[in-house]
Amino acid sequence: MARAAELGRLTVAVIWRRAQLVERRPQNATARTLVFSVPGWPGHLPGQHVDVRLTADDGYQAVRSYSLAAPADGDRIELGVQSVPDGEVSPYLADALPVGMDVEVRGPLGNWFVWRPAAGEPVLLVAGGSGIVPLAAMVRAHRASGSDSALSLVYSVRGGDDVWYRDHLDDGHPGLDVRFLYTRKPPPGSIRDPARISAADLADAAAGLRPSSPVYVCGPTGFVETAADLLTGLGRDPATIRTERFG
Repeated sequence: MARAAELGRLTVAVIWRRAQLVERRPQNATARTLVFSVPGWPGHLPGQHVDVRLTADDGYQAVRSYSLAAPADGDRIELGVQSVPDGEVSPYLADALPVGMDVEVRGPLGNWFVWRPAAGEPVLLVAGGSGIVPLAAMVRAHRASGSDSALSLVYSVRGGDDVWYRDHLDDGHPGLDVRFLYTRKPPPGSIRDPARISAADLADAAAGLRPSSPVYVCGPTGFVETAADLLTGLGRDPATIRTERFG
């Protein structure tokens, strides 16, 4: 059954569409950006996700959800895929699906964890590991819109080799303030000892927000719950904290 999703003020039918893989780019040793061409794609908002359906020759089907990693761009969509050891779908998508092959996608999905360029308020993004994917779409949409609202990102990863989208996040763009938190293997020159996220890591960025400013937190469940608790401990209204979790 087709579902409906609200895209801005437009309600569009959510149906399965053919999606052809046109490009695969590495982000780190196990993470990939997959670019698909999806004829008839209705567009999407930064932060939304899609369902991906694979169908085997014997008819067996598997469906997984993946975040959109880039703003709307015609019929092209970008997904971020982390290959999970012993996973049923992610290793195939990350490294085996041939360029030129089709899968099916359904979306865009999710209307809560989205950022709209017209919002105009300072925004804080908090990512853990591959939770950076939907937040990267917000960063790229923020740049594309020319918004002058302050955008801060606190990004927790195990080590420097695990960072996704370094070309976008570490280029010194004046519209984005980024703080990397390394939990295990900080790169040479890092002044912060390896540790999990703490209130001190969020305090400066949170201090620059307005009371109504949104905070977007995405990552593994434990990370998201910890970050949300830290933010409320810093005085943030829970109603302003939007979370997306996995695992």
